[in-house]
Amino acid sequence: VQLQESGPGLVKPSQTLSLACTVSGGSITTNYVYWNWIRQPPGKGLEWMGAIAYSGSTYYSPSLKSRTSIFRDTSKNQFTLQLSSVTPEDTAVYYCAESDGLRVGATERNAYDSWGQGTQVTVSS
Repeated sequence: VQLQESGPGLVKPSQTLSLACTVSGGSITTNYVYWNWIRQPPGKGLEWMGAIAYSGSTYYSPSLKSRTSIFRDTSKNQFTLQLSSVTPEDTAVYYCAESDGLRVGATERNAYDSWGQGTQVTVSS
């Protein structure tokens, strides 16, 4: 399975960040597979943001839940992250990654089966 993130590299404060992850070599509706968004701010560790399951159910980090939405387009085999009201603290490399249900929420890189290459997002005016 290959994952590829896409979206703007620069977002202004207070705007909504939107990133898409396109999956190839597998289906986002495959049973028991979860599709995650993870980010890494500069100089910090990995932060799990949320996930969408094969069933379409969504899961969010409590600290980001009020600002985060994840949805999917099965016709495109793609899932999308939206993060609202961004601030410079949301500057990070954003990754999409595949996992099973037991590893959703993990912050170790080797907990995930496949990763996108990551995309740098900078929040600045």
